[in-house]
Amino acid sequence: MYTYKEMTIEHYDQAIMLWERTPGMGLSEEVDSRKAISAYLQRNPGLSYVCLDENENLIGTVLCGNDGRRGFMYHVAVDPAHRGRSIAKTLIRFSLEQLRHAGIMKCHLMVLDDNEIGNRFWASQGWQRRDHILLYSSSTL
Repeated sequence: MYTYKEMTIEHYDQAIMLWERTPGMGLSEEVDSRKAISAYLQRNPGLSYVCLDENENLIGTVLCGNDGRRGFMYHVAVDPAHRGRSIAKTLIRFSLEQLRHAGIMKCHLMVLDDNEIGNRFWASQGWQRRDHILLYSSSTL
């Protein structure tokens, strides 16, 4: 019923549409552009995945990469009509397996504090919330 594949830039148009309609998904014009996502996928081969339905419609994503020390997941999303079927769990498992294969033993992700659905999901999966870490951002442009 579902097909899981490594994410390629050919999935971008459907992925960005999923991300744009996913409540709580933080998007950035610069880093979520086609060019930026293409570069991310090229720097992190074999770590990001999509889920397609029987009609080849993209219904789930996970972007994953690493800095050589820690893994990072972004844009874990599943179309609301397909939630509750372990799609996100499967996508996450694929990415974590590839991180372990690369010798990366820890992975982080960011969830907006007002994203109730996301926060509940990650807590239910056993991920630990790290309240004592602050995130600082700066544009290099």
